[in-house]
Formats: sequence, C-alpha cells, structure tokens
Amino acid sequence: MQYFYYHSCNPIIFTIGPVSLHWYGMMYGLGFIYAMWSLLYRAHHANEISWTNKDIEYLLCLCFFGVVLGGRIGYILFYQWSFFTQNLLWIFNIWEGGMSFHGGLMGVIVAIMWFSYRKHLTFFQVSDFLIPAVPFGLGLGRLGNFINGELWGRIATDIPWAMLFPNAIYQDLLILPDHPKWQVLFDSYGALPRHPSQLYEMFLEGIILFIIINKFICKPRPIGSVSGLFLIFYGLFRVIAEFFRQPDSHLGLIYNIATMGQILSCPMIISGVIIIYLSYKGYRI
Repeated sequence: MQYFYYHSCNPIIFTIGPVSLHWYGMMYGLGFIYAMWSLLYRAHHANEISWTNKDIEYLLCLCFFGVVLGGRIGYILFYQWSFFTQNLLWIFNIWEGGMSFHGGLMGVIVAIMWFSYRKHLTFFQVSDFLIPAVPFGLGLGRLGNFINGELWGRIATDIPWAMLFPNAIYQDLLILPDHPKWQVLFDSYGALPRHPSQLYEMFLEGIILFIIINKFICKPRPIGSVSGLFLIFYGLFRVIAEFFRQPDSHLGLIYNIATMGQILSCPMIISGVIIIYLSYKGYRI
C-alpha cells in the first residue's frame, strides 16, 4: 500500500532577520479577522441587540486574550504540567503549538462574563452572538496543527490516505517492540502510517460545525440555544475524532478507557443538553 509522505510543509512562512512568521500563528490571525468581519456583518442585521463596532472590537480583543492565555494555561495544566515545571519559559512559545481548546474555552467564558457585566447583558446574549464565528477559527487551528506536523493520529495500516509524520518517529520507535509486525512498514517508509486526525478534526469541528451553527441561527430560537448547540456538537465531534487521534504519550488512555480530550468534552455535552432544555422551556438563562 502506498502512503502519502508528510512533512514537506514548512511551519514557517518566512523569516526576516530574527523574526519568523509561522503558519500556526497566521491561523489565529485569520480566525480573528474572519470573526471581526462576521460579527460586524451580523451586527448590522441583528434585531435582538444593538451592537456597535467598538463593542465588537472590545469583545474580540477580550476573547483573543482569553483564547491565548486560557488555551496555553489549559494545555499546561491538562497535558504538560511536568514538562512545564522544568521549562518555565516554554509557556511563551505559542508558535510551536501546544494549545488546549478546553482551556481556551474557559478563557473565553471568563472574557464573556466580564464583557456581559460591563455592557449589562446576559452571558448567553453575548455567547450566542459570538459562537457562529468560532468554528471557522477552530478549523484553521486544526489546519495549523496539520502544517506543524503535531497531534497526529493513531497508526493506520489499512487505509490509503494514511500519512507519515516524521515528528512521530520517536513515538513509533517506542511502539515497535510491542508490535514487531510493523517493523517492515517502518523499515520501508521510515515512519509508521497514521490517521491524519488533524484533518478529521478540521472537517468536523470546523466545516461541519460551522454549517450546523450558521444554519441554526437563520431561524428564530431562544436565548442560550446557540451556545447549547455548540457545546453539544463540539463535544460529540471531539469525542469521535479522539478515537483516531494518538493519545498523548505521557498520558495515554485515562483508566485505559478514554483520552483526556474525551474526558474534558463530556461535561461540554452534558452542559449543552441542560442549556438547550432550559432555553426551550422558557427559563431565563
């Protein structure tokens, strides 16, 4: 079976002197630009709340810092605490990847709470307005993971679209002693073929979730329902994608059952169901 070779992509777009522009950082910038355009467009067509350009700029700036700080801190707390305690300055190397969606979500929640308090709005009035712009940025983030050659998938020896990730070679070498039948593949290709799980997540969390949310907001809906729908479907899609994504080598499967990403996504699904129920029952949330 022939596999695609990766990684011919350079994670750096260009370098000028000591400054380099990385694709991963570019994805965050493009996501921010799209969110600004999308929210400004919807603000001029929204009937529920009067949004000014300054309101949107302020909200996005708060959320941007919430994503970066929360995502980085969440990644350290959930995935790399031991490494961080020995490499304290690594927290600033965000261009290398290493961001937790669930940590970023917590950061955004704090940002929305602060914004809604300052603007005398309810939390879900703000989150429902913001969320339709989020999946686009999520999809770009997963594309950035793919270009970086990180967060690769589990070993797949029977699919024609499996890919070889040179950054996974060290992990491949650890696996080979327990699976000698894969030695031939490793000798032939220099790495083991894996699921391109970053692209699966880009498709599910980016494209499909974008379609679901933006179709949903075309019709009248109660406050909180958009937020609840996002939590449910992101959680479900993340749980599905994690079955194809290689668990972190230092964590593995928690209790030999689920990955950390799946465990962190379950509360999202439960919270989303509760929010949807309360919103459609007419409770003030």
